Amino acid sequence: MKLSDFDYNLPKELIAQHPAKERGASRLLVLDRKKKTISHRKFSDIADYLLPNDLVILNNTKVLPARIFGIREKTGGKLEFLLVKKEENNVFSVMIRPSKKFVENETILFKNSNGGFKGRMVDRNKIAFDLENIDDVYKIGTMPLPPYIKRESDILDFQRYQTVFAEESGSIAAPTAGLHFTKRVLADIIGKGVDINYVTLHVGIGTFKPVKTEDVNQHIMHKEYFSVEADVLARVVVAKENKNRVFAVGTTTCRSLEALASQKIQSSFSGWTDLFILPGYKFKAVDSLLTNFHLPKTTLFMLVSAFAGDELIKQAYKEAIDQKYRFYSYGDAMLIL
Repeated sequence: MKLSDFDYNLPKELIAQHPAKERGASRLLVLDRKKKTISHRKFSDIADYLLPNDLVILNNTKVLPARIFGIREKTGGKLEFLLVKKEENNVFSVMIRPSKKFVENETILFKNSNGGFKGRMVDRNKIAFDLENIDDVYKIGTMPLPPYIKRESDILDFQRYQTVFAEESGSIAAPTAGLHFTKRVLADIIGKGVDINYVTLHVGIGTFKPVKTEDVNQHIMHKEYFSVEADVLARVVVAKENKNRVFAVGTTTCRSLEALASQKIQSSFSGWTDLFILPGYKFKAVDSLLTNFHLPKTTLFMLVSAFAGDELIKQAYKEAIDQKYRFYSYGDAMLIL
């Protein structure tokens, strides 16, 4: 499979720059794989596609305010840091903009309510902060909106770039399929006799690492941390045995369930996955997938191509573009049955 097989053209004006005015007010494209049909609904109608004893699983990761700004002590130059991962002691792995050469041990200044603190560049991708409580670094942070959103994050993003069921802090990006859910929608789903459960996968830089190899099989996925409780896995097993459907909300939830199903793990699990799902993959746990629309040539688009089939997914994306759906993180949703 070639990288070019997963390309498509998207008008820039369809890239959502803001969330919908109200959570849950997004559009929903419904792709039925068996009937090979496409229909258009409101997201708030999603309960119509669920049956009693279906199993809906969401990712309850919580996005950290991992975008911070600092100033180079020597030059006064402004820098933007994305706190990718907390390492041992007071060190973070980071991504920096603008990406420039740093002198070893260079000092970066940060402002906070107490006046400020310093960071020391350990190397070009790591910084050590002089904080007693390292988690205080997030107090100066903003929400880490993806680069295709061409604006600064604001107060509203602290609410809307977070799911209503977020509990476990650890992500540097939102599990965007979950952003559409309101408490009312969740209540409607439960009211249908549907079982709702949660996994935790902390979205890291690996989800967005660009695929640079023309032969996609040569791409190496970064590992991401996830955890699933034994009772959730047991419910998946029961659902499959009883021929009830397992709905995964988002590619992160899908990868978590499939990673464990591939290893036939049924006990509580916490660890890392680098599962790379490409067309030809045989899904073992997930029967239906709710997802947003993804960037071309990405591992996320490859996953939905594997789930729906290459021809159907391209047909659905063309339909979404023709109907002027909103794309990417703050965009509309697609339900693949």
